[in-house]
Amino acid sequence: MDVGIIGCGTAGAASALALSRAGHRVTVYERVPAPAAIGAGLVLQPTGLWALARLDPAVHAEVAAAGAPITALRCETPRRRTLVDVSYAEVAPGLCGLGIHRGVLFRALFRAVQAAPVTLRLGVHIDTLVPDGARHALTTPDGERHGPHDLVIVADGARSSLRDDTQRALHTRITEYAWGALWFVAPDPDGVLGTRLHQIADGTRRLLGLLPTGQDPDGARVGSIFWSIRGDRVDAWRAAGLAPWKADVVRYAPWTAPLLTSIERPEQLIYTSYRHVSMPRWHLPGVVYLGDAAHAMSPQLGQGANLALFDAMVLADCLADVRPDAPPPLAALARYSAQRLRHLRYYQRMTRLLTPLFQSDGGRVLGALRDLSMALACKIGPLRRMMVTTVLGIKRGVLRRSLPLGPLYDPPRLLP
Repeated sequence: MDVGIIGCGTAGAASALALSRAGHRVTVYERVPAPAAIGAGLVLQPTGLWALARLDPAVHAEVAAAGAPITALRCETPRRRTLVDVSYAEVAPGLCGLGIHRGVLFRALFRAVQAAPVTLRLGVHIDTLVPDGARHALTTPDGERHGPHDLVIVADGARSSLRDDTQRALHTRITEYAWGALWFVAPDPDGVLGTRLHQIADGTRRLLGLLPTGQDPDGARVGSIFWSIRGDRVDAWRAAGLAPWKADVVRYAPWTAPLLTSIERPEQLIYTSYRHVSMPRWHLPGVVYLGDAAHAMSPQLGQGANLALFDAMVLADCLADVRPDAPPPLAALARYSAQRLRHLRYYQRMTRLLTPLFQSDGGRVLGALRDLSMALACKIGPLRRMMVTTVLGIKRGVLRRSLPLGPLYDPPRLLP
């Protein structure tokens, strides 16, 4: 097949590697002329690590060498009352996640795409899908035409404008969150952040997140700091200066004081907003959506990169039986949507449920209800296990069986 992929982020690059290895002719369109390794930290869960190992073992090895093991998740109140304290080892001995700098993951995937038999078109902003018989052509805002392609993979992120072309057919719903987060990647040469993702929740209007992040793209040991804030309050926060904010952070987590010394200006903290994208399915004839373009959500459960990598792996598997000289049958794309349905729906619903409990105007009352219910749930065996398996990224429903752990230890045969 002739495959056009829009976007060279996690989902786009991963699917380009998988499909080019399977023998398809792949062209990747990336609107940024010179993509750079930027961003804060994220957690690659066992699901994402397994998918990455299947998609490209060399990229997996490079990323694993630069990451920091994450063995537990802890969330507490400012008074050190435990809300959540779960360990990966509760599910299987030795199981862990990987704290990784987003730029390190991007760089490893991007270099692999550059080395693969993939046509990479940088600085090309695709904003329209144009049906061309059984295929689709792509056009830029100034009318430049590309393609047509047998299959178009839309993987250009949560703010994809290409959803406008299919919004009615796919009944796409997009919700903007009022709350987002300020983030900063700080030098952490002494590893003060340890080996766990640590959150401190003060009501629903203040949330501090601390993530060991391994090495940055330059090889320095770093950690990521996240601070919840409403988007319409960012300017006032910057105008107030850093002193009040630093005092709050040190009060919540005194051990972070060495990390804060490298923050000298409010502008060093970058604000990121969230949106929730919902589709009943992720395909049309000749078009499929992957990653945040398909199912963006709040990062409260931290599954974005993992779900994107899993998307790429499942799509490659569903297309494995398609002849290279034939257009993708609709059945293969429908099989992709069907196989991703329960996994994606679970995380979208859980994220939407949890986000107001941690980032909203609910204040002390909603925060107190959250504190009580989550502390209680941690003491009830089945609910506690559901918490852990949800964090691992393997849940497919409240009462449905999780993804099997066995393959996450022993990746199956690599794609052709």
